[in-house]
Amino acid sequence: MTGYRVAVIPGDGVGTEVAAEAVRVLEAAGSRFGFDLSTESYAWGCDWYLERGEMMPEDALETLAGFDAIFLGCIGDAAKVPDDVSLTMLLRIRTGFDQYVNLRPIRLYPGVSTPIETASPETVDMVVVRENTEGEYARLGGIFKAGSPDGFAIQTGVFTRKGCERVIRYAFDLARSRKKLGDGPEVGRVTNCTKSNALNYSMVFWDQVYSSVAADYPEVATDKALVDALTMWFVKKPEWFDVVVASNLFGDIITDLGSMLQGGMGLAAGGNIDPERRYPSMFEPIHGSAPKYTGQGRVNPIASIEAARMMLDHLGEHQAAEGVGSAISKVLAAGEVRTADLGGTSSTAEVGAAVAAEVG
Repeated sequence: MTGYRVAVIPGDGVGTEVAAEAVRVLEAAGSRFGFDLSTESYAWGCDWYLERGEMMPEDALETLAGFDAIFLGCIGDAAKVPDDVSLTMLLRIRTGFDQYVNLRPIRLYPGVSTPIETASPETVDMVVVRENTEGEYARLGGIFKAGSPDGFAIQTGVFTRKGCERVIRYAFDLARSRKKLGDGPEVGRVTNCTKSNALNYSMVFWDQVYSSVAADYPEVATDKALVDALTMWFVKKPEWFDVVVASNLFGDIITDLGSMLQGGMGLAAGGNIDPERRYPSMFEPIHGSAPKYTGQGRVNPIASIEAARMMLDHLGEHQAAEGVGSAISKVLAAGEVRTADLGGTSSTAEVGAAVAAEVG
């Protein structure tokens, strides 16, 4: 029997609750589809920082490197640790394991309502590929003459040709495999999310790399949208989009809008991917830690379960991933078990148990 070792980092706030349901569904999938799953949990996060002065141990990457995949609940609690400090844990894992693709499927499941009228299960089916290790989040710069009238800050973005090219190429490969455009000569579309009218160095460079990569994929349609206009088109015509490739900051912003297309943050999951599989990839819900709801059992675990589905797909357990996706769809479509954010009264555990039961 195939076996997988998964490191679980529940993190802060409601992370423990949603992580438990993701593990529950992973175990159900293993039982049904014939693979063994062993998990080990690590209590890293803001409480760890308060006790030890660091978000995770110095040798954390060495510990995590021995796993097949990582599940992250959610990180951050500004009442305990400033957000710019707590975020260092996530960034350290992403860069340390060169997880240069942040993969965000945006799909609206049948039976889920959304505040955006143009969104429907037929119109919302896209993937955002976000550069995940450099760009605007390179954390270079400084604050100078702090506290004085002449004080200023410099935040430097880093755009390397290697970094831009590899994530853009991943997006084109993904569009080619999705084959969303099936009626004409082109098999898919990659929209370049940019801002090269104003960012005359970084985004002009990004655009040049995009054009260079696109030339290797004549069968994939190309498209370009300034990030501010793209947010409008997400709402106005979501069916247009297939794969969107974006820099670190822009990808971070537009995927929150994407979560509204798919019904809310409680349904949105992401993967931090090392496509070359040199290191473990990490999967997570993209919602925050919601400390005020900790222990109340009211948060939606679907995003975490969707992250587990993505993990299975990445590990090559495609049948199991399809089974989990089908189970999510059936539970949401039935509408009998759902959390408060979707208009229901079910607890986090009740939704997780319902999906697990459908899996297996």
